[in-house]
Amino acid sequence: MSQRIIIDILGWIGSVLVVAAYALNISGRLHSNSTFYLWANLVGSVCLIVNTLFHDAIPSAVVNIVWVGIAIWGMVKRGKESKLS
Repeated sequence: MSQRIIIDILGWIGSVLVVAAYALNISGRLHSNSTFYLWANLVGSVCLIVNTLFHDAIPSAVVNIVWVGIAIWGMVKRGKESKLS
């Protein structure tokens, strides 16, 4: 399998994860503080970063780098809140 195909598959996986998490959140089926939501955004965005950098889509890569930061922030915040409980 060629490198380009692998990179494109990662892009599709990332897209599905991020959009599915968002759709489930908006529909009320998944809370934005849930483990799945945070991990889907983190892993999905990392896959999209790899894909967008490969295709020299720098603005999209930057958006996904920020998205990873937000997901990590959410995980840290969730971890602190669970320690307080």
